[in-house]
Amino acid sequence: MIMEPKKDLKSRVLGTTNVKGTILIRLVVGLIFFTEGIQKYLFPELLGTGRFMKIGFSDPSFWAYFTGTFEIICGAFIILGLLTRLASIPPFIIMMVAFVTTKWPILMEKGIWPMMHEYRVDFAMTLLLLYLMIYGAGKWSVDSEISKAPKA
Repeated sequence: MIMEPKKDLKSRVLGTTNVKGTILIRLVVGLIFFTEGIQKYLFPELLGTGRFMKIGFSDPSFWAYFTGTFEIICGAFIILGLLTRLASIPPFIIMMVAFVTTKWPILMEKGIWPMMHEYRVDFAMTLLLLYLMIYGAGKWSVDSEISKAPKA
Protein backbone atom coordinates (compact mmCIF):
# COMPACT_ATOMS: atom_id res chain seq x y z
CA MET A 1 0.00 0.00 0.00
CA ILE A 2 1.44 3.35 -1.07
CA MET A 3 0.93 6.15 1.41
CA GLU A 4 0.86 9.74 0.24
CA PRO A 5 2.96 12.07 2.36
CA LYS A 6 0.88 14.27 4.63
CA LYS A 7 0.46 17.77 3.31
CA ASP A 8 0.98 20.73 5.57
CA LEU A 9 -1.79 23.26 6.10
CA LYS A 10 -0.34 25.71 3.57
CA SER A 11 -0.31 23.03 0.86
CA ARG A 12 -3.85 21.92 1.64
CA VAL A 13 -5.20 25.49 1.52
CA LEU A 14 -3.09 27.07 -1.23
CA GLY A 15 -2.04 24.05 -3.27
CA THR A 16 -3.60 23.91 -6.69
CA THR A 17 -3.46 22.18 -10.03
CA ASN A 18 -1.59 23.79 -12.90
CA VAL A 19 -4.73 23.91 -15.02
CA LYS A 20 -4.81 27.28 -16.77
CA GLY A 21 -8.50 26.99 -17.66
CA THR A 22 -9.54 27.15 -14.02
CA ILE A 23 -9.35 30.92 -14.38
CA LEU A 24 -12.57 30.73 -16.43
CA ILE A 25 -14.35 28.92 -13.61
CA ARG A 26 -13.02 31.46 -11.10
CA LEU A 27 -14.21 34.36 -13.26
CA VAL A 28 -17.71 32.93 -13.65
CA VAL A 29 -18.14 32.04 -9.98
CA GLY A 30 -16.34 35.08 -8.61
CA LEU A 31 -18.06 37.66 -10.80
CA ILE A 32 -21.51 36.22 -10.19
CA PHE A 33 -21.10 36.23 -6.42
CA PHE A 34 -19.35 39.61 -6.39
CA THR A 35 -22.07 41.32 -8.44
CA GLU A 36 -24.93 39.59 -6.60
CA GLY A 37 -23.47 40.78 -3.30
CA ILE A 38 -23.30 44.37 -4.56
CA GLN A 39 -26.89 44.17 -5.80
CA LYS A 40 -28.10 43.24 -2.31
CA TYR A 41 -26.91 46.71 -1.28
CA LEU A 42 -28.05 48.55 -4.42
CA PHE A 43 -31.53 47.01 -4.61
CA PRO A 44 -32.44 46.03 -1.04
CA GLU A 45 -36.20 45.85 -1.67
CA LEU A 46 -35.79 43.42 -4.55
CA LEU A 47 -32.60 41.44 -3.82
CA GLY A 48 -31.64 42.28 -0.24
CA THR A 49 -33.82 42.76 2.80
CA GLY A 50 -37.06 42.49 0.80
CA ARG A 51 -36.05 39.17 -0.72
CA PHE A 52 -34.96 37.74 2.63
CA MET A 53 -38.23 38.93 4.19
CA LYS A 54 -40.21 37.23 1.40
CA ILE A 55 -38.33 33.97 1.96
CA GLY A 56 -39.17 34.16 5.66
CA PHE A 57 -35.89 34.94 7.39
CA SER A 58 -36.10 36.44 10.85
CA ASP A 59 -34.12 39.70 10.88
CA PRO A 60 -34.00 39.84 7.06
CA SER A 61 -31.95 43.05 7.01
CA PHE A 62 -29.11 41.45 8.97
CA TRP A 63 -29.09 38.29 6.84
CA ALA A 64 -29.28 40.18 3.53
CA TYR A 65 -26.29 42.38 4.33
CA PHE A 66 -24.39 39.53 6.01
CA THR A 67 -24.86 37.37 2.92
CA GLY A 68 -24.11 40.25 0.53
CA THR A 69 -20.87 41.06 2.35
CA PHE A 70 -19.69 37.44 2.14
CA GLU A 71 -20.63 37.31 -1.55
CA ILE A 72 -18.58 40.45 -2.27
CA ILE A 73 -15.51 39.41 -0.28
CA CYS A 74 -15.50 35.75 -1.35
CA GLY A 75 -16.29 36.68 -4.95
CA ALA A 76 -13.28 39.03 -5.03
CA PHE A 77 -11.01 36.39 -3.47
CA ILE A 78 -12.17 33.78 -5.97
CA ILE A 79 -11.59 36.15 -8.92
CA LEU A 80 -8.03 36.77 -7.70
CA GLY A 81 -7.45 33.12 -6.85
CA LEU A 82 -6.59 34.11 -3.29
CA LEU A 83 -7.37 31.51 -0.60
CA THR A 84 -9.72 30.04 -3.17
CA ARG A 85 -10.53 26.83 -1.33
CA LEU A 86 -11.48 28.73 1.84
CA ALA A 87 -13.24 31.52 -0.08
CA SER A 88 -15.43 28.91 -1.81
CA ILE A 89 -16.91 27.62 1.45
CA PRO A 90 -19.22 30.56 2.39
CA PRO A 91 -20.71 30.77 -1.13
CA PHE A 92 -21.25 27.00 -1.04
CA ILE A 93 -23.15 27.39 2.23
CA ILE A 94 -25.15 30.25 0.68
CA MET A 95 -26.06 27.94 -2.22
CA MET A 96 -27.20 25.21 0.17
CA VAL A 97 -29.37 27.65 2.13
CA ALA A 98 -30.78 29.02 -1.14
CA PHE A 99 -31.72 25.50 -2.19
CA VAL A 100 -33.50 24.74 1.09
CA THR A 101 -35.30 28.09 1.30
CA THR A 102 -36.22 28.70 -2.34
CA LYS A 103 -35.89 25.57 -4.46
CA TRP A 104 -37.13 22.88 -2.08
CA PRO A 105 -40.52 24.65 -1.68
CA ILE A 106 -40.87 24.73 -5.48
CA LEU A 107 -40.14 21.00 -5.60
CA MET A 108 -42.77 20.32 -2.94
CA GLU A 109 -45.43 22.61 -4.48
CA LYS A 110 -44.90 22.27 -8.23
CA GLY A 111 -42.80 19.14 -8.79
CA ILE A 112 -39.41 18.20 -10.20
CA TRP A 113 -39.46 19.96 -13.60
CA PRO A 114 -40.33 23.48 -12.38
CA MET A 115 -37.74 23.06 -9.60
CA MET A 116 -35.08 21.87 -12.05
CA HIS A 117 -35.76 24.88 -14.24
CA GLU A 118 -35.37 27.28 -11.30
CA TYR A 119 -32.33 25.41 -9.93
CA ARG A 120 -30.25 25.22 -13.12
CA VAL A 121 -27.93 28.18 -12.42
CA ASP A 122 -27.68 27.37 -8.70
CA PHE A 123 -26.80 23.77 -9.59
CA ALA A 124 -24.03 24.89 -11.96
CA MET A 125 -22.65 27.36 -9.40
CA THR A 126 -22.69 24.72 -6.67
CA LEU A 127 -20.74 22.25 -8.82
CA LEU A 128 -18.23 24.93 -9.84
CA LEU A 129 -17.70 25.82 -6.17
CA LEU A 130 -17.07 22.14 -5.42
CA TYR A 131 -14.52 22.08 -8.25
CA LEU A 132 -12.69 25.06 -6.72
CA MET A 133 -12.76 23.50 -3.25
CA ILE A 134 -11.31 20.24 -4.58
CA TYR A 135 -8.81 21.44 -7.21
CA GLY A 136 -7.95 24.95 -6.07
CA ALA A 137 -7.44 28.14 -8.03
CA GLY A 138 -5.38 26.86 -10.96
CA LYS A 139 -2.14 28.08 -12.49
CA TRP A 140 -2.99 31.75 -12.98
CA SER A 141 -3.80 32.65 -9.38
CA VAL A 142 -2.40 34.28 -6.28
CA ASP A 143 -2.58 30.87 -4.56
CA SER A 144 -0.32 29.37 -7.21
CA GLU A 145 2.24 32.13 -6.76
CA ILE A 146 2.21 31.90 -2.96
CA SER A 147 2.48 28.11 -2.93
CA LYS A 148 5.49 27.94 -5.27
CA ALA A 149 8.63 26.64 -3.64
CA PRO A 150 11.17 29.39 -2.98
CA LYS A 151 13.96 29.51 -5.53
CA ALA A 152 17.34 28.56 -4.18
